[in-house]
Amino acid sequence: MPKKDEDILKKLTKEMEDVQTGKRFQHTLGVEFTAAALAMRYGMPVQQAQLAGLLHDCAKCLSDEKLLKICSKNDLAVSEIEKRNPYLLHGKVGAFLAKTEYGIEDEDILNAIEWHTTGRPGMSELEKIIFIADYIEPARKQAPNLPEVRKLAFENLDQAMVKILKDILEYLKGGKGEIDPMTLKTYQYYA
Repeated sequence: MPKKDEDILKKLTKEMEDVQTGKRFQHTLGVEFTAAALAMRYGMPVQQAQLAGLLHDCAKCLSDEKLLKICSKNDLAVSEIEKRNPYLLHGKVGAFLAKTEYGIEDEDILNAIEWHTTGRPGMSELEKIIFIADYIEPARKQAPNLPEVRKLAFENLDQAMVKILKDILEYLKGGKGEIDPMTLKTYQYYA
């Protein structure tokens, strides 16, 4: 990796450590690591995956009020479900902050950050890698079918997407939360 790229990763790692709680930062490092491994497996640019993994939750520690305020102030669209569940905005706000605060201009990285929670139909390989890495990173313990999904992630990204989305929808249908319509659309697209 060129020295300049190494410096960018070091700088952003330090910034994420400063803005995230200890547990969230450990998750972030796990997603960065897993995204890099998946990128190597699928022949994708490793640094691009590392940057997206490192910044995917850059807005996660913001309060609901702050997420809504940033959206309002910067004309970021907020759906009805996002108004009721503002934590869903951390991907959208994260992409905005990645661009405006952390200098990321790569649209694929910005999209990977924006859509890492719900997914979307027609995701790029990087977007899928970040979505999957967020779900399977080493510290993740609670998600259902983790051993199966982790194995599948290194065999077929689309099949891993389907399994993860199915598990998320089943969890939410079990009364654990409200289903974002984009998650359902994404599942239908990949299934």
